[in-house]
Amino acid sequence: MSIYIFTGPSLSPEEGRAEFDAVFLPPAAQGDVYRASLDQPRAIGIIDGYFERIPSVWHKEILWAISQGIHVFGSASMGALRAAELAAFGMEGVGTIYEAFASGALQDDDEVAVLHGAAEDGYRTVSEAMVNIRATLEAAVKAGVLGPETHTRLERLAKELFYPERSWPVVLARGAEQKLPAGELEALRSWLPRGRVNQKRVDALAMLRVMRERLSGSREPKRVRYSFEYTDAWDQVRRRTGQLRTSAGTNEAVPTEALVEELRVGGTHERARQGALLRVLALEEARRQGLAVSSETLQGTVDAFRRERELFDPADTERWMATQGLGLEDFTRLMRDEAQVRRMALLFEPEVTRSLPDHLRTTGEYARLIPRAWEKQRLLAANGLEAPSLADAGLTAEALWQWYFGERLGRPMPDEVDAFARSSGFADAEELRRAVLREWCFLRLTAPDPRT
Repeated sequence: MSIYIFTGPSLSPEEGRAEFDAVFLPPAAQGDVYRASLDQPRAIGIIDGYFERIPSVWHKEILWAISQGIHVFGSASMGALRAAELAAFGMEGVGTIYEAFASGALQDDDEVAVLHGAAEDGYRTVSEAMVNIRATLEAAVKAGVLGPETHTRLERLAKELFYPERSWPVVLARGAEQKLPAGELEALRSWLPRGRVNQKRVDALAMLRVMRERLSGSREPKRVRYSFEYTDAWDQVRRRTGQLRTSAGTNEAVPTEALVEELRVGGTHERARQGALLRVLALEEARRQGLAVSSETLQGTVDAFRRERELFDPADTERWMATQGLGLEDFTRLMRDEAQVRRMALLFEPEVTRSLPDHLRTTGEYARLIPRAWEKQRLLAANGLEAPSLADAGLTAEALWQWYFGERLGRPMPDEVDAFARSSGFADAEELRRAVLREWCFLRLTAPDPRT
């Protein structure tokens, strides 16, 4: 399972990867943690996140991720803020900055805010974070570069600046304007290149080390005691932030709501929704039981899935993945879920069979299928055809399959009939063949030629 880290100006992905094997993503904005959680990663680490012009990562999406069993860590910047606010609900904070917010020593968001460049510029910082200024001034006092009074006044001058304007040249210039000791200011200016403290980077690296140590052993999901409350506002954010790729390897994406609209206008929404609901319930039950998917089970599911869709060559599978908007990690996550769904289908098979008549009643299909099933049983028994053979049907095996697939189902004959049979609920191809023979004989008894 993947581990996702949101970072930007505080720590480059290259530095992060040298410390911890994870997927490094850009700074988190509203909806990003929710979208990452849909992949069911083992853990999410939040270092950097957007402020002001782009909506910030929402507390509710972090709570939702934690409620899904995902470990969520925070440090350094936006991550430290959210961790301090959500520590009581299971988010885990790391580092000096987090501890300062958690204790109440720091309270303002602007303590960690910086002005920075775009992704293609490596999120290069243009201003200095207040928390870094505080840490650097404290280090300067310990190094004997500043006296306590100059330290306090420079700290106050830096705090009075709007966060995009904070930089060491500006802070030193303001200090000179306020007639602070010129000797101390000059000593600080000379000391900064070797003494400057980047507390945000220090805390970001500390979080990665904690995550590496914590996650290297136990694979237990996060456990919480609260129940996540679903609200209208939460549903609106989920709809607004859910993005689906049109194909793998591209940045083209559409909101989930656009896909739902296509289902609705095409008249297939309810059927798809019922299937998705069953999938959700199966996965939730597997999580409730604490079931894991072994590597052997995963491989078996992948093999069966490919056979059922006739994806015999790796190139066929890759093309299928691309058309479904799936990368390798997405496909692996899908197959893990599929393994759990299939396991639950077997576990609940007796209950499903018992509930099938009621389901057919709600869809209206019961009234059509039951009379036909009764009439088939009656006619076949009356003619001694409860278990007809190919000779009884007057067909070869090849002709039987050609009729069934080509005329009865209106589709090409699959390369592997056994895989098709299993995907249709039969034990194997032989059980399917017996059912098809009964269908042929029944239709022959009710019509001169089932092929007409």
